[in-house]
Amino acid sequence: MLAEHGRVEDAVRVLEEHLARHPASHDERKLLIRLHGSAGRLDAATNQTERLVELLPPGSPIPWVELGHAYELAHRYDEALAAYDEAARIAPNDALGSKRGGLRAARWGELRWAEPRLQEAARRAPGDAEVWHALGLVRMGLGELDAARQAYTAGLKADPGAIENHLGLATVALRLDEPRSALEQYESLLRARPSSTDALLGKSWSLILLGELGDAEAVLMEAEARGADARTIARQRLVMVERKRKRP
Repeated sequence: MLAEHGRVEDAVRVLEEHLARHPASHDERKLLIRLHGSAGRLDAATNQTERLVELLPPGSPIPWVELGHAYELAHRYDEALAAYDEAARIAPNDALGSKRGGLRAARWGELRWAEPRLQEAARRAPGDAEVWHALGLVRMGLGELDAARQAYTAGLKADPGAIENHLGLATVALRLDEPRSALEQYESLLRARPSSTDALLGKSWSLILLGELGDAEAVLMEAEARGADARTIARQRLVMVERKRKRP
C-alpha cells in the first residue's frame, strides 16, 4: 500500500525491518527486489537477488525472474531479458524463465525475441495452454499462420478449457480464407461462452463470408441485443447489403 501511494522509501524500510527479523521471508524479499528496481537501485536489487539465491534451493529460477522484473521496472529491458534467460539457463527443466522472457518480449512487441523463448517454454511445459496461446499470437504477428495454428491446436490439446485458443484458430482460419473452419471455432467458443459478443461477431462475419446472409443477420441481431460493438455491426451490415446487391 505504501508503494502504491508513492511512498517507496517507506515501503523499503518496512520490508528491510521485517527481513532483519525474518530473513527467510521469501515473498517479502521478492517484493523488496522489485521496489529497488522501481526506484532505479539496481545494485540493491542485485544484492537482494544474491541473498535470495542463498535462501532458495540450488538451481531455482525465481531470484533471476525477480531481478528481471526489477530491471523492467527500471526500464532496462535488455538486462531484464538477460535475467530471464539466466533463469532459464540455471533451471533447464523449469519453464518459468523462458516463459517469462517470452511473454515479456511479446508484450514489448519484440516478436522475434519472444518466439524462441516461448517455443522453449512450450517444450519444457507442454501442458501449459497459456504458453501455447502466447506462441500462437506471436507467430500470427510474424505471419507464420500454419505454425500459429499448430500452437493453438497444441494449446487446446493441453487444456480443452483454454478457449482463447479457439479464438486464435478462428483468426488463423479467417486469415487463410477458411470461413467454414472459422465458423466451427466460433461455435465452439460460444458453447463455452454463450454471451461472448466477440464470438458472436466472429460467427456472423464467417456466415457472411460463406454467403449465409439470413443466418448472419440473426446472429447480428443477437449480438446487438447483447451490446456488441455498434460500429462493427454496422460495417458487417453494409457488407451484407453489398453482397445482396451483387447477387443475380
